[in-house]
Amino acid sequence: MLSRLPRMLAAFSLLCAGAIPLSAAAQTIAYGSVGDGGDEAQAGSSSDVGSSGRRSRGSGGGRVKHTEVTPYIEARQLVTAELSPGDDVLTYSVLAVGVDAETTGLRNAASLSLRYERRFGWGKKTSDTDLISGIARGYTTIMPGVQIEAGGLAERARFEQGGASVIDGLVDDDSVTQVYSVYAGPSVATSAGDVSINANYRFGYTKVEQPDAFQNAPDGPAFDVFDDSTIHAADVHAGVQPYEVLPVGLGAGASYVREDISNLDQRVEDFSARGDVTVPLSPTLAVVGGVGYEDVEISSRDVLRDGNGDPVIGNNGRYVTDKSSPRILAYDVDGLIWDAGVLWRPSPRTALEAHLARRYGSTSVYGTFAYTPNSRSSINIAVYDNVAGFGGQLNNALVNLPTEFTAVRNPLTGDIGSCVASLDSGTCLTGAFGSVRSSTFRARGVTASYAIKLNRIRTGIGAGYDRRKFIGAPGTILEAYNGVIEESYWLAAYLNGEIDNKSSFSTNLYANWFDTGAGFGSDVMTMGATAAYYRSLTRRLSATAALGIDGANRDDPNSEDYWAASALLGVRYSF
Repeated sequence: MLSRLPRMLAAFSLLCAGAIPLSAAAQTIAYGSVGDGGDEAQAGSSSDVGSSGRRSRGSGGGRVKHTEVTPYIEARQLVTAELSPGDDVLTYSVLAVGVDAETTGLRNAASLSLRYERRFGWGKKTSDTDLISGIARGYTTIMPGVQIEAGGLAERARFEQGGASVIDGLVDDDSVTQVYSVYAGPSVATSAGDVSINANYRFGYTKVEQPDAFQNAPDGPAFDVFDDSTIHAADVHAGVQPYEVLPVGLGAGASYVREDISNLDQRVEDFSARGDVTVPLSPTLAVVGGVGYEDVEISSRDVLRDGNGDPVIGNNGRYVTDKSSPRILAYDVDGLIWDAGVLWRPSPRTALEAHLARRYGSTSVYGTFAYTPNSRSSINIAVYDNVAGFGGQLNNALVNLPTEFTAVRNPLTGDIGSCVASLDSGTCLTGAFGSVRSSTFRARGVTASYAIKLNRIRTGIGAGYDRRKFIGAPGTILEAYNGVIEESYWLAAYLNGEIDNKSSFSTNLYANWFDTGAGFGSDVMTMGATAAYYRSLTRRLSATAALGIDGANRDDPNSEDYWAASALLGVRYSF
């Protein structure tokens, strides 16, 4: 990509010199973000939306100051009975500490749920384990127009032999491991006369603590599990709204994303620069279009091989990179890109954005729809198309979470569930997990969610589809995965509510279907459900009783299905 740097800079210079910059989506329709307060949604401006699609949060509009922090300690007794293929009964005593927090203000907003627990196993078939789970997302304004955003995720995931990863479940064996993902970075929103300027930078890191690679067959090649990656993402965009300088809005911007994956020294680089035009057709409808230049490269090194030519596998169960081998291109696309779309904002409660584009050397479709019929419910749909690795995909999903949410935890394991409870968009992470292969991929998919909050009931459902086409460099061990397509479908739902002033309940349901490429593992369907009852004993002391069932059905005749049921009793003291 460095050899193309002069061309990339020249393309960006021409765009900036030849057009007055344009703000990105929804610049002509002065409504705030759908779902950020229903009737209290505040009017926005062109500086509210950056070219990366991340909304730069302004002064907060009509946001009410609120801070709530609840630390707690817990003691639990957990019993898990294997229903199939065996009949083992495992018992654990659990001690846990955690904190749930939420803060909103004129210049900041954040939500946090963090938990550490120690499990003490009873009997020879159980072992003592330490578990960390948490999710956080927030921002703070350090000066007018300058904000710092940050987020983090710590979660257990279960990995199937075919590569599928599931973040729910009661199973506690060698297929369960920890996943971590964090990010942080500044965003700037300012103006020069009529020109609005937005810039963002984000650094992200994702780690999978899986000690051993899976084997596709007893004598087959090792399955290379993703290890860790770093992500750098930066963009700048500037623009004016229609009728401020011309009857149409004009603009230009550029973005750069780089992900470095430790497995076989893989690297994803994506640079683009483009100019845009927005043509308002009515106060609520606008047509947008853009043209520009894109350069996307994916490269890696080969595996280290022994004297027999077999790949060397390290102590961490992953392929050892041959540092002396040259970097080989697996994906190399550069040239003209274009985009045409429509923006529709008939009211502060409804927003539609749909695009048909030319990216990654082929046709691309993406967009979002958000509908908030009232202050208690919301519908959100997103269609995406991008190139990334496992770490980049998960980090992007974390960035898209709302800053105000309630974590939906599994009442039996304490793990973060598939989705968070929020009336805002981007509330589910399931689609980002998909396959845990180390190879990079092009991901296309759709996610949809519905949430509603009544007087004593809060419920939501999310569903999605994710299709990943893997990319491997020719002449390397990853070539075997090049062009392999894996698809996953997922469904998650929760229903929480108050029974009376001293008792409440929660129910959770999930299902995942994973179809892998032929010869690269078996298809699998995982599903589970939990139900819990909570009772306040004193002002700070509460009791919990919960039941759950969890299982996996596999198409491979050599792999047995697994089902287990669990029960829990516990007490919590909140400070």
